[in-house]
Amino acid sequence: MARPETVEQLAAELADARREELPVAPVGLGSNLLAADEGFDGIVVKLSGELAQGHVDGTTIVAGGGAPNAVCLHRARAAELGGFEFACAIPGTVGGGVWMNAGAYDHDFSTVLRRALVADSDEVRWLDPGELGLAYRRSGLRPGQIVATVELELSPRPEDEIRATVAELQARRKAAQPTNKRTFGSVFKNPEHELTAGRMLEACGLRGFGIGGAVISPKHANFIENVGGATSADALALISEACRRAYERFGVRLETEVQLLGPIEIPPLATG
Repeated sequence: MARPETVEQLAAELADARREELPVAPVGLGSNLLAADEGFDGIVVKLSGELAQGHVDGTTIVAGGGAPNAVCLHRARAAELGGFEFACAIPGTVGGGVWMNAGAYDHDFSTVLRRALVADSDEVRWLDPGELGLAYRRSGLRPGQIVATVELELSPRPEDEIRATVAELQARRKAAQPTNKRTFGSVFKNPEHELTAGRMLEACGLRGFGIGGAVISPKHANFIENVGGATSADALALISEACRRAYERFGVRLETEVQLLGPIEIPPLATG
């Protein structure tokens, strides 16, 4: 495990990994990640130091990729800068937010991102949203690339209005999602369908359905709860069953939002 604190240290770690022919995986807060029970045979990078901090520069939040969204939102609120309120519902880092274009409540990182400094084993360079290929819950970044620094372009807004919006969004999230349970966040991306992934799985009768220590949340069917001793294999089995039922009932192939780490994959959907 590596904990680089500067862009230079991160670049050196990535160069070392290339020489040793080891895969690299960045881990932020682990909030949208399912790791294999066997672990990950490579280098896990946890950005630290200045790469996990953020500050205000005019109307821009400049933050290391490892900075929690909550920290950046706090900096923005104190500076009376609005536009990042949606991130109060995303318990991750800004680097992870860029990697998967994370979003909530009709906003995502593409709406506020000015540019990101991306490092790999060959170079470190700034990329704008178009070059990053940001789309719904995805980007064009590939394994081995790490978001080192992020610039978020925000707009002036009174602090009391920011607080009010954040309070409203947090209340909506608490009412609809199992925020007090152990989950890895939303399991599936919402499909191009009149029903969201959660509503679709609810219609399939999956609320409360469990395998081993993993249970599809009784509160929101697009979440999997660890009710005690759940393994990644349990979660994968639930994901596979959810995919099967959604396809059988609606003809929809659900796509996972959760990121997989290590020798782990979702079995292909049998449609024959």
